Amino acid sequence: MRTTIIGLGLIGGSLAKDLRKAKFATEIIGVDANKEHAQKALEIGLVDKIETLEEGVKNTDLVIIAIPVDKELTVLPQVLDNVSDGTTVTDMGSTKREIIESVKAHSKRKNFVPAHPMSGTENSGPSAALEDLFKDKIAIICDHDDSGPQHLALIEKMFQILGMDIAYMTADEQDHSTAFVSHLPHAAAYALANAVQAKEDRNIIFDLASGGFRSTVRLAKSSGTMWHPIFQQNRNYVVESLDVYIKHLQEFRDCMHDKQDDKMKDLITNANKIRGILEGENPHLVKKEEKNVKLYTK
Repeated sequence: MRTTIIGLGLIGGSLAKDLRKAKFATEIIGVDANKEHAQKALEIGLVDKIETLEEGVKNTDLVIIAIPVDKELTVLPQVLDNVSDGTTVTDMGSTKREIIESVKAHSKRKNFVPAHPMSGTENSGPSAALEDLFKDKIAIICDHDDSGPQHLALIEKMFQILGMDIAYMTADEQDHSTAFVSHLPHAAAYALANAVQAKEDRNIIFDLASGGFRSTVRLAKSSGTMWHPIFQQNRNYVVESLDVYIKHLQEFRDCMHDKQDDKMKDLITNANKIRGILEGENPHLVKKEEKNVKLYTK
């Protein structure tokens, strides 16, 4: 299958590795506005050749858009303008409402399957690409009834080949859910990194930093080019998630300040329940078989 990947960073590059390894993509065309990234992707074999956007989406079977969500608002309509009727287009953006709205009235809207693989690292660029980055993770497909059946089936097959489960959501549900499980952790990590860097004796603190601090603040190394527009497009739900988080931080703070040690211990014990949820013991998550993939619903 001739596949064009627009954006050759961590996500686009990792897709290229796995789709080639699975022989799902027989030829991979790369498109990237960053010439250094494009050249690096070609040098390390992520793509077979580099093309302009207009040339790259012609006569191709599948177009995957893996660029910052603000850039996608411009690129996605251009892609749909230039692809043939049989070409499937999907994206990997972490936000969905604004992106889908930007092509709502497009004549080739049915060619587009909005998606978001819940996977990644704090690293960026073609050299950050990893094999099996998506394996055993969840991919979200949004507003699937608005996509053509053949295009939806192709993207479902792609995610299955990557080893992913699939969740079907509306764009609004997707943005609301990811605000809590993806966008909030990044915002909190940025805030923690800034808080520690603001300390006058920060060099001593960094000398003492060990696994706990490093793992908590790891997300603060994530690219601002990618995350700034995510926060912009999903600001209302991210603000909601931050309000909830701040409320719980304040509760912890007040327990310590007021020496409410029993209550503080209860808060910790309650937080420990997250282990069972993350290990698959959450009774609110039900798996249903549909179209040979796993559909997750509450």
